[in-house]
Parts: sequence; C-alpha cells; structure tokens
Amino acid sequence: MSEEIDLYSPLKKFFGFTKFKGLQEDVIKSILQKQDTFVVMPTGGGKSLCYQLPALMSEGTAIVISPLIALMKNQVDAIRGISENKGIAHVLNSSLNKTEVNQVKSDIANGVTKLLYVAPESLIKEEYVTFLQSQKISFVAIDEAHCISEWGHDFRPEYRNLRTIIKQIDNVPVIGLTATATEKVQEDILKTLGISDAKTFKASFNRPNLFYEVRPKTKDVDRDIIRFVKQYIGKSGIVYCLSRKKVEEIAQVLQVNGIKAVPYHAGLDAKTRVKHQDMFLMEDCDVVVATIAFGMGIDKPDVRYVIHHDIPKSLESYYQETGRAGRDGGEGYCLAFYSYKDIEKLEKFMASKPVAEQEIGHALLQEVVGYAETSMSRRKYILHYFGEEFDEVNGLGAEMDDNTKNPKKKHEAKDQVVQLLSVVRDTKEKYKAKDIVSTIVGKENAMLKSHKTPNQPFFGIGKEKDDAYWMALIRQVLVAGLLRKEIEQYGVIKLTQKGLDFINTPASFMMTEDHIYDEEHDASIITNAKGNSTGVDDKLMVMLKDLRKKIAKQSDVPPFAVFQDPSLEDMALKYPISLQDLSNVHGVGEGKARKFGREFVKLIANYVEENDILRPDDLVVKSTGVNSGLKLYIIQNTDRKLPLIDIANSKGLEMKELIKEMEAIIYSGTKLNIDYSLDDLLDEDQQEEIFDYFMEAETDKIQEALDEFDGDYDEEELRLMRIKFINDVAN
Repeated sequence: MSEEIDLYSPLKKFFGFTKFKGLQEDVIKSILQKQDTFVVMPTGGGKSLCYQLPALMSEGTAIVISPLIALMKNQVDAIRGISENKGIAHVLNSSLNKTEVNQVKSDIANGVTKLLYVAPESLIKEEYVTFLQSQKISFVAIDEAHCISEWGHDFRPEYRNLRTIIKQIDNVPVIGLTATATEKVQEDILKTLGISDAKTFKASFNRPNLFYEVRPKTKDVDRDIIRFVKQYIGKSGIVYCLSRKKVEEIAQVLQVNGIKAVPYHAGLDAKTRVKHQDMFLMEDCDVVVATIAFGMGIDKPDVRYVIHHDIPKSLESYYQETGRAGRDGGEGYCLAFYSYKDIEKLEKFMASKPVAEQEIGHALLQEVVGYAETSMSRRKYILHYFGEEFDEVNGLGAEMDDNTKNPKKKHEAKDQVVQLLSVVRDTKEKYKAKDIVSTIVGKENAMLKSHKTPNQPFFGIGKEKDDAYWMALIRQVLVAGLLRKEIEQYGVIKLTQKGLDFINTPASFMMTEDHIYDEEHDASIITNAKGNSTGVDDKLMVMLKDLRKKIAKQSDVPPFAVFQDPSLEDMALKYPISLQDLSNVHGVGEGKARKFGREFVKLIANYVEENDILRPDDLVVKSTGVNSGLKLYIIQNTDRKLPLIDIANSKGLEMKELIKEMEAIIYSGTKLNIDYSLDDLLDEDQQEEIFDYFMEAETDKIQEALDEFDGDYDEEELRLMRIKFINDVAN
C-alpha cells in the first residue's frame, strides 16, 4: 500500500495541510501499524495531530487521556470544526450532566465518535470502564504523559493506575505523548505504562527563535517588568508568578501603569477564568499575569514574550512555560528574574512533604539554580538537561541568549578538572555533587564519615577554592560530557570514558566564571538604581533639604517629620510638579502631599523650568495601593481601639509586620491614633520622655534612639512612640 497517499489525502481533507511537520509522519505510521508509541515533542511541535489524524482514519473510537479540562475543550472544539457531525469528538468528565453523558455513549456506540477525551479521574469510574469494554476502541493516547512520573514537573498520582485501567478496557496500542521529559522521566513513563518496547520518537528541543535571559531580581522588579512590557505595547505576553496573591498584585500594577493586563489563577471562578483567557486570545488585552494554571493548551501562536517573576520549581516547567512564546516562528523573548531567596522559599514549602518527594524536589531545584547562575550558553544548558547535544558555535539560535551575547570571563581550569575527576574516581563514584564538593573542600558530614572519606589523602584537596566554585565546575564538566548523572540513583555522579581519558591525558579546560547572584550583589544593584548613576539630582537634593528645614522650623517639628530622606531622593529622581505626582513619590501619601507638598512641588516646577529638564514620566511606576485593604482595616480598627495584637493576629501578621504597616500609613500623612495602646504600655512620664527625645533629635533612626536610652525601652516601644510622635506633630 502506498503510505504517501494514505496519509496525505486525509491530512489535506481533515486539516487542510499539504505536508507534515518534523516527526509527525513517522509517528502516525507507527500508530496506524498498531504499535505502542512514545512521542517526546516540544510545545508547538504539532503533538496533537500525531494522534488526531490516525484516530480519524481508524475504525472505532480513540481514547485520549488528558489532565486538563480546558485543554480537552479546546481540542474538541477544534476537531468539531473540521466535521459536519458534532459527535465526532467528545469530552467525558465531571462537567457533564446525565443527559450529556448519555449522548456521548450513544455517539460512541453508533460509531460516530472518533476521539473521546477523558480525565484520568473519570476513567477510574466503574460505569465508564464497563461501557467502554463493550465498544470498539482504536487506541489509547496519554497526553502530558510526564504526569505519570514523580520526577516530572507536574506529577499526578491518579496517572499511576492508567496501565491497569487500559488493560481492563481492551488490549489496544498505547501512545504516550509529552512536551518535556528528561531521560529519567522518559524511562519512568515507559516503565509505568508497561510499554518499555514502544517505538520512541524524540524531536529536537531546540527553539532557535527564543531568546533566553536571566536578570537578578531586585526590589524594583515591578518597575523592570513594566519597562520591559512597555517596549511591547500592543503585542501579547505572559507573566508567570508562583502565588495567586502576586498574580493579582502584578496585574494591578500593570493596569495602573496603562497596560492592558488581566490576572489568571485557579482561585478565580471558572467564568472569570474563561473570560480572561478569551480576552487574551481575542486580543482585548495584551498581558496575562498567571500562575502555571494558565497556558496548558492555549494555542496562541503570537505570544512575543514570557516573563518569570518567580523562577519555577523545575527546568521542565520553565521550558514548557517559555515554550509558549513565538510558536509561529517569530520573535520570542524569555526573561526570568532570579534571586536565591526565592529558591530558599520553595525549599521551605517542600519541608512538609514526604522525604522521597523532598529529595526529588531538591534535585530539580538545583538544576534550576544551575541554569539561572550559569554563564555558559543557556540554550546549551537546557538542551543538555533534556539529553540533547548542542553546537554553541554553529547550532540554530546559537547567539540567542544573554550569556552568549555578553560572554563572561574564562580562565584555565585544567588542574582543577583533574582534581575533580580524580575525587569522583577515588570515592568510587557513589556521591552526589554536594558530597563531592564537601570532599574536595574538606567538610565532614555523616555521609562522608560512613564511607571513611575524611581519612583519605585527597580529602580537602581543593580547599583553596570555595563550594560555589566547585559546584560551578561540576556543572560545566557535566555539560562537557566528562561526568554524567546516574539515571537510576538520580544525582549520583559517574565518570564517562571521556572523563577517564582526561585524567590520563589532561587538556585545556576554559572554565567560564559564573555570575554571583548573592544578597550583596542584589543590594549593590538596588543602590545603583537609586543612587547617582541613574541620576538623583544632587543640586535639587540640596534645595529640597533646605526647604524641608525651613518648613520644619515653621511647623516646629524635626525635618524627618516633614519628609524622610528616601522621599526627597525620589523627588530628586522623578521631579513631581503637582500634588498628584507627589503622592506617587516613595513614602508620600495624599495626606502628606496636602499638608507639606505645595511648596515642594512649586520649588521643583520652577527648577525644572529654569534648567530645562526633561521629566522621566515613564519612570514613575504608579503604586496600586495593593495593601490599601489592609491599611484601611488597620485604620478602622485602631479607631475602634482594638488591641494591636488582635489586629495583627486577625491578619496573620507578626507584631513587627503590623508596626511596619502602621509606619507606612503614618509616613504617608494619614492620621492613626494608637494612644490607647501606648497607655497600656508606658506611663505618662515615659511617653513624655520619648516624645521630647524625638522633638530634639536630628534623625528618627530607631537605632540611635535605642543607643540614647541604653536599654530603658525596647525597639517595639520606641517604634510605637515614633508613630504617635509623627501622628501628633506632622499629620
């Protein structure tokens, strides 16, 4: 039989295409020959056509198991669009009522339905299994097959039983499909589905049109995102956040700054989610800010950028989410913000999980850290993770990442590589990266002691370098293929033949110096963003301080009670020339602007005019008042004289967090009366003593007040008195 005619005419008839993409044709032949088949194909590679076409061409109904209701609905609508008969494709899940279920059964029994989409939870139901046993089934396709593996980034326990259920229904070919899977996950999928001898098709994971960049995450990350998005006005983008709360905040901050953005997360009701998804698809909005609940099965080809506000839990997630950009082959910019603090947060969340799951989670997170901190080609790093070699000189997309565009310094590390490889050999290839590093730098731990490693002559052989150096070297040596990670005991490092040869005949090894993403580094970036390099106007700053002193004198209050230094610095950066502008300045609310602002904006307006200054309006990232609900709650309940500890507890805050919120309220110029609380804490003389101190003080710094009173009052008492002081004299 002529395979060509058999495949190409149905392809044209059903889908209107004249040729196949990548591996599609070979996969479809394998399915039509009734072979178990396993397909690893990146997002955008045309995975669904691989099972849709053979289903339409075969006798009987193909069962497609998929984890997401939204995804099923999209695909069913698409298939119904190519046929006269609505019954050609159906969904069977918890969203159907009795009448709809009967209609589905009748269409299958009458041979109308070619594709039946089922959630794994529905397939477990006995009535469905019994019904399907009596029908003609062509094959079973399992989409998003990585959900089977505990090593996958989206593990679902109900997927583990699929093999048993499929066997109950019929002895038909099984097709597993996934868009992301490391070798470890692939092995797991084949084993769990019982299709170890399946014909495997693996497409390249390289998406040459995507540009990858990782930036350090600073306190100004919202501003960085707004600046980036404003370069793409009118184009579609996705911003991913890990928490629902952050999704709401970022969506709001984008809206306030004139960007058409909508939030999307599982906490919104279904109607709102569908509405926001449709707005994005129909281009009524430019940006969706989402948790990972969004995007599975969203087939929007012209997403121009994907931003990760928070780094994801695994490289698979990251690859899949960035893969939603540029599916039409056009520009796709993938920007991730990274701070090690976020990784620590994710590790804390894991603490409550079973130990085995924690180990897996930590291993996956370390890969993410490696990617974020590496200074080698990011494309090469990702592709290596998925078991694919990449030529960073001639490969497609070789120039498309920040590290390749701005190469980092390199140094010769031949001797260190020999030390590293020898330690792996001499510790009998039984350690994971962390323990290899501990051995090299000479740090004892229980694992090393149990193998008597600290007694060995090579223990501490590389202690002149720190842990981070050796960790970075291990990552680069792994990618270079001198070491490999064991698949069965995941994470254990083994030597390759290439590595053994290197020990015997060492060659040059140029190690790229890693970025250092630590707290000081982050802090220095913040300082630069706020400091003179981006233009706090020193001349204006002097004038503002003089004016502050004058107004403080007139009002008989210390200067800091008028505006704090950070507020003046922000004015000298943004040049606010109206009270409305002024209330967008750091630490200045409407109350403060009204009380002291007129003379300040007048001075700035004159200064701007005289010096012909171009005001950086675009730099003014308006604040959303995200916490305004909390602030209102605090104001209302202090008015009701509710004990502060009760206010804190009812909002799940520590006392010091509540005080911080109250300080923000008071410094922005709003009244807040906490006398009732202070009366329980300090007697009249004590209050007067602290009040007088602040009246005379040069600065409102708490540390200076603590030094002055030398243990008479604690920090909490002084901070509460400072709130009362500002409230009484400045607001």
